[in-house]
Amino acid sequence: MLKATYKKYILNFKQPSGTSRGVLKTKETWFIIISDEKKTGIGECAVFRGLSYDDNENYEEKLKWVCNNINLGLSNLLSECKEYPSIQFGLEQAFLSLKSNNKFTLFNTSFSKGLSSIPINGLVWMGDKTFMKNQIKEKIKNGFSCIKMKIGAIDFNTELKLLKSIRKEFSSKDIELRVDANGAFSPSEALIKMEELSKLSIHSIEQPIKQGQLKEMAYLCKNTPLPIALDEELIGILSLGEKTKLIEYIKPQYIILKPSLVGGFLGCEQWISIAEKNKVGWWVTSALESNVGLNAIAQWVSSLKTDKIQGLGTGMLFTNNFDSPLEVNRGKLQYNMNKQWSFLI
Repeated sequence: MLKATYKKYILNFKQPSGTSRGVLKTKETWFIIISDEKKTGIGECAVFRGLSYDDNENYEEKLKWVCNNINLGLSNLLSECKEYPSIQFGLEQAFLSLKSNNKFTLFNTSFSKGLSSIPINGLVWMGDKTFMKNQIKEKIKNGFSCIKMKIGAIDFNTELKLLKSIRKEFSSKDIELRVDANGAFSPSEALIKMEELSKLSIHSIEQPIKQGQLKEMAYLCKNTPLPIALDEELIGILSLGEKTKLIEYIKPQYIILKPSLVGGFLGCEQWISIAEKNKVGWWVTSALESNVGLNAIAQWVSSLKTDKIQGLGTGMLFTNNFDSPLEVNRGKLQYNMNKQWSFLI
């Protein structure tokens, strides 16, 4: 017989982090812990308030129900939690953790053995010009070959100047530039702004307009001067049929997968299958999980045999994250086998 409990945990940012949706100072997350007579398994249910499809007042009640019914088994629980993608992700982790000899080794890969690393982008948060420029310099100094810059909160011309300043020193062969608008552009201005961005050899732009404007997004993807990656657009699209319809209608150049927001590993793997059938590229990013969730995502990504640059470097943002073997070195995420986990909640 299995037993399960859950706990809430608030992650505190080292410094306020800006997006086009506002400034983040804390991040709520939850942990589900399951046990049998011999071992325990841990999973992180990283609900993202204001963004997650499962951001509702019944969230804790659903977690309580899951714990009370943990013996239904993973498959049945995932089915019962189809409208709670972050809980699905937490359950997948917890059951994999319980089966493993080491509760933090969920996938047996060269990455989880400390033998390989995952290339990741350096993330530049929104803020004033000086703050953003300092972040850019720091990322380049630390060896990142790909920088992702959040745009849409300050004056667009100022953001363009920042990007131009990078390109003056570093060509597209030296530094890959990705931008994330988080839906900040209006449909009427998006093409004009993307035309300006395309002059700077930008790799891609994430979610130029708000999700839900399918006709407008399809038009942009057809006429864009630079590749578009769907991000928030995938949230709340639950069935295989809906996912297929979305990709075939919009025809994006890329999709971005966040396991906490789209139904864990199984949800992501559905999206990947559909994307590859439609010749749509993809990569994976974290969604401000603690090191527990980040570790799970990284190990899963390492099992997919992809060489794309991923978005998995957010673990260092918090003052009260858990000590873990995860570390970033010269723009790559790696697993240092000499470091120990410290999971105390």
